[in-house]
Amino acid sequence: MVMAVNVSSCGTHTDLRLNTKQRSLEASNGLWTKYPKLNPQLPHGRREQSKRDCRSFCLQMSRTQRIMENISVSDEVGGAGGAYSYAALNRLDKLWSSLCSAQTVVQEPQKVVSSSPGLFGQSDLAGKAVDTFDVIVCGGTLGIFIATALSSRGLRVGIVEKNILKGREQEWNISRKELLELVEVGVLVEDDIEEITAAKFNPNRCGFQGKGDIWVEDILNLGISPVKLIEIVKKRFISLGGVVFEGYSLSSICIYDDAAVAFLAEGKILSSRLIIDAMGNFSPVVKQIRGGRKPDGVCLVVGSCAHGFSHNSTSDVIYSSPYVKRVGNSEVQLFWEAFPAGSGPMDRTTYMFTYVDPQPGSPKLEELLEEYWDLMQDYQGVSLDDLKIQRVIYGIFPTFRDSPLPAAFNRVLQFGDASGIQSPVSFGGFGSLTRHLGRLSTGIYEAINGNFLDSYNLSLLNPYMPNLSSSWLFQRAMSAKQQSNVPPDFINELLYINFQSMQRLGDPVLRPFLQDVVQFGPLAKTLGLVMLSKPQILPSIFKQVGIPVLIDWSGHFVVLGYYTFMSTFAEPVIRPLLNLLPSQKKYEWNRRFEAWKYGAGLDYKI
Repeated sequence: MVMAVNVSSCGTHTDLRLNTKQRSLEASNGLWTKYPKLNPQLPHGRREQSKRDCRSFCLQMSRTQRIMENISVSDEVGGAGGAYSYAALNRLDKLWSSLCSAQTVVQEPQKVVSSSPGLFGQSDLAGKAVDTFDVIVCGGTLGIFIATALSSRGLRVGIVEKNILKGREQEWNISRKELLELVEVGVLVEDDIEEITAAKFNPNRCGFQGKGDIWVEDILNLGISPVKLIEIVKKRFISLGGVVFEGYSLSSICIYDDAAVAFLAEGKILSSRLIIDAMGNFSPVVKQIRGGRKPDGVCLVVGSCAHGFSHNSTSDVIYSSPYVKRVGNSEVQLFWEAFPAGSGPMDRTTYMFTYVDPQPGSPKLEELLEEYWDLMQDYQGVSLDDLKIQRVIYGIFPTFRDSPLPAAFNRVLQFGDASGIQSPVSFGGFGSLTRHLGRLSTGIYEAINGNFLDSYNLSLLNPYMPNLSSSWLFQRAMSAKQQSNVPPDFINELLYINFQSMQRLGDPVLRPFLQDVVQFGPLAKTLGLVMLSKPQILPSIFKQVGIPVLIDWSGHFVVLGYYTFMSTFAEPVIRPLLNLLPSQKKYEWNRRFEAWKYGAGLDYKI
């Protein structure tokens, strides 16, 4: 089912409203000048033959390639989802294929971080350092937030960003409640929220095809412009004395007794007391720490932003397809999200995603996109012929069971996606950032002031969190098994039963879960209600996730209860005694209190 497309020579979108034959001819006429071997300076007869050859070539291209080759793509930016071109899609698919084909280690990682005994101030390199900071943040797209929060506390902070530090065109979806957390840490002022909000919409649906829908309010109901958001935060960061090194990439880090030194590929040398790694899922420092190990699970995401949706006032937080489906050589369970876009009242962004193990035969992103073009029409009740595709979206989001990632080196700390703090279900890096930014900025500030910058003390900032580990069961339950002995509609049925139970239990149960917060009480109530109301589904759950996974999850569930108890009852008794302790012990106990609170999800208030 291959469809060609016509491209307006002066537009920035793909027009899908022509008939198939005309689209094919127009697409080839539009594309032939892109391929020099098909566009020689030849006499008229030879030139026409070259055009015919190019038309034949275009018809052999995938529908995804034809669509993407004919969309005007602005400069790629850093961060997940910052690239939209077909060439970038190919690069990501090659990376994904290498992950899938590896046995346990993808490739021997480059040694980025090393240690050198002695003081940097007494070394030969000290005089060559361009500048000195309290903190250097490597990776600016999400790193700008922690950098600004620390700058607002009076620290001198520098950012190293290999691209121009700006946000992507595609919006981030979040709630106002989460944005207010950026205000609390001094990254934004409340008036900024209106300026960066490109779209507002309610209500928000959790849908299960063939089963039913559950509607909620104010969940991911704002479309935030990353371009405006990062522009505002960047200006604030610079006004606070922050320095941005744009167009510079990290080459290596050397740890001395008194400093962490960043060597940039362009020749600059920067020294600091602490380096924060905010370079995302594929950070070279993280690869070194994990020894190039394969991720334990991956979420594959594809989608598009398009013009032509007449019914566009609500969003889908999640919408599950009814059956497991074969894509490429794998069985996958497909899920959807959809949000009105801020670029126009008829513009809408739809995502299709699935959870997979990185194994040979796993579908490529391009294969998922080919499936997406067909299925999206039924999902949204609109024909592709009536849409103008403005951009194509794709990404791979790896995760590891042993997350968050503890610090492996003195003076180096992982932040954001690099730390693995995001949920293995939603992979909501921005939402996770807003939730933890206050805790982390406070802890980092205390670590720098107290000189608690060894790997042990830094690891207390990325502690074990049982609610995050508990989420692994949900990802496993939502992943299609390749050799399954459960019904093909089991995952859709299981999700509907769980969401029905949470709805019956009310907002204190449903709303935290929808915002990536797992709490002991709500989880226990939900599981209890599911077992009472639908006991016949339990054998299929055992088959789907496996007994070893359930045993492992049970341990995390018990610790979740323990953290809840300690945060609720023990912390109020212990906290008044902290002033009697030396600063090192006080720092440790503060981090322990935070681990209990955030690890139990008790930071979330309705």
